[in-house]
Amino acid sequence: MEHKTNVMRELDKLKISYKHYCYVDTDAISGIDVAHVLNQNPEQVFKTLVTVGKSKKYYVFMIPVSKELDLKKAAKSVGEKSVEMIKSKELLGLTGYIHGGCSPIGMKKFYTTTIDKSAENFDTIIFSAGKIGYQIQLGLENLSKIIKFNIADITE
Repeated sequence: MEHKTNVMRELDKLKISYKHYCYVDTDAISGIDVAHVLNQNPEQVFKTLVTVGKSKKYYVFMIPVSKELDLKKAAKSVGEKSVEMIKSKELLGLTGYIHGGCSPIGMKKFYTTTIDKSAENFDTIIFSAGKIGYQIQLGLENLSKIIKFNIADITE
């Protein structure tokens, strides 16, 4: 039997259909590696980044693995003066996820989430299922049934 992550269980509970991928038996580390191993377009595979604003509020940003987060655009999209990436060691305590396995679904607490507007170019996007080696593929419409998010231009 295949391994289900908490993210998959959450989606199952809400009867939201998704596709999942497992790459645990590969040496893929970076998001680009993951996209290649899964034979997917790196523009369609998204990474989940957690930042902290000048106000000390936390924000989640999802961007294609092939891109970098533009901190100025990201801050503007959430109405902050500035945002910065949190330290990897803070991630688990804040989200319940470790670096490389962070998903916008099922975090300990919900944080304002913004997805790069390039996601609208695809019927579905692929992102972490909450555990290193597992990815899920979901349309934005289905994703909106489980978390709230905004769409903005947030990449360099």
